[in-house]
Amino acid sequence: MAPSSGTDGAYGPGALKRPKRSPGRFGMALVQGCAVLTVAVLVFIIGYVMVKGARVMTPGFLLGSPEKMGREGGIFPSIVGTVSLTLASVIIAAPLGIGTAVFLTEYTQEGLFSRIVRFGTESLAGIPSIIFGLFGFLFFVIRLGMGWSILSGSLTLAAMMLPTIVRTSEEALRSVPDVYKETAYALGASRWQTVASVVLPTAMPGIVTGVILAMGRAVGETAAVIFTAGSSLRLPKSIFDPVRTLPVHFYILAREGISIENAYGTAAVLLSAVLLVDFAAYYILHRISKKRPVARR
Repeated sequence: MAPSSGTDGAYGPGALKRPKRSPGRFGMALVQGCAVLTVAVLVFIIGYVMVKGARVMTPGFLLGSPEKMGREGGIFPSIVGTVSLTLASVIIAAPLGIGTAVFLTEYTQEGLFSRIVRFGTESLAGIPSIIFGLFGFLFFVIRLGMGWSILSGSLTLAAMMLPTIVRTSEEALRSVPDVYKETAYALGASRWQTVASVVLPTAMPGIVTGVILAMGRAVGETAAVIFTAGSSLRLPKSIFDPVRTLPVHFYILAREGISIENAYGTAAVLLSAVLLVDFAAYYILHRISKKRPVARR
């Protein structure tokens, strides 16, 4: 029995043809524009600071000591203070943060205690830096009698770095394939041997990334450093001496109107150091990741 003409439009070959959908050109253009705008903002900031600061970035500026409260001279003591304060903070915070992440991922089950630890680290991440500085001033500088020093500043910055190191290290450790650990246990390795020889080396790229991100926060910190490390223009000789870091030096020069030109030079040096560390870390992580085979769970 031949189908009626009324059903040809619904079930005939013509019904299988659907209108072509738009390839999403508008959406693609929108996200591409966002990406280009993000890169343009970064390039503009870096270029503007570098152009303004390139006029004073001379060997004398980098290796000289400040004179007349920073109006003349160089920034070498601030460079030394920034490096020493950052390294001391990493030495204190990295073992604590990585150890906490190992404990949460390998040595404890999900429970009340682990939730309290995670809540504490997340709460630390939300505390303003000025509160860290006030705490460091009242506890380390005054209560413990350390005074304005590299030690007081590094302990305060270490507390600020802990949340980032703990969370990124925990995620890196959780990303290690289970087959790695099961193979180590099958060969008779203990839990600590498995963690030390299998889990930590495999998760090292992610852990190093977290430490570098935490370093970035420490390097650019101003409020907490002024309260705990001071703002001395002298070259530090020990961890008990006060220092003036590059961000603090830039802040004082710009805020007090001492020398805007030297302030831009200080900012250019700080920005160059941060970019150098980022590129070096990216290169190291890239080399490590290429040498490690990708395993499936």
